[in-house]
Amino acid sequence: MYTGGFWGMNLIWWFIWMGLIFWIFATPYSIPGQRYKRDSALDILRKRFASGQLTIEEYNEKKKVLENDLGKDKL
Repeated sequence: MYTGGFWGMNLIWWFIWMGLIFWIFATPYSIPGQRYKRDSALDILRKRFASGQLTIEEYNEKKKVLENDLGKDKL
């Protein structure tokens, strides 16, 4: 006869399943098994230079500003 004595275990399984479902849908994966990494400001600057949106002078000027800002953040 079942008296409901295992309600605690049933509750634990609900938490396990809800946690698993949350983990599957809430983690920021673009490709299964690989996390999406945001581009840094320097990466974006390099891409803009490579695509021809910036001249060499603009690129060097903006790169110098970004490197100076990044150096101050580390202090």
